[in-house]
Amino acid sequence: MGTSDSWRVACQDPGDGSGDVIVELPSDLLEKLGWTLGDELAIEQGEDGISLKLKHRAFNAPS
Repeated sequence: MGTSDSWRVACQDPGDGSGDVIVELPSDLLEKLGWTLGDELAIEQGEDGISLKLKHRAFNAPS
């Protein structure tokens, strides 16, 4: 994925008072990146928003 690719998604409040947010990533983005349920992502704050990067692949994820 090049640096010119970007996606906008809405953050959702889980309603549990934790201050956390839920970010639902589009399935076509997950497919493009090869990310699956259980993958661990790193979140980085930048000038234009946040970026997500794969930190650890889920144990049972296909290679």
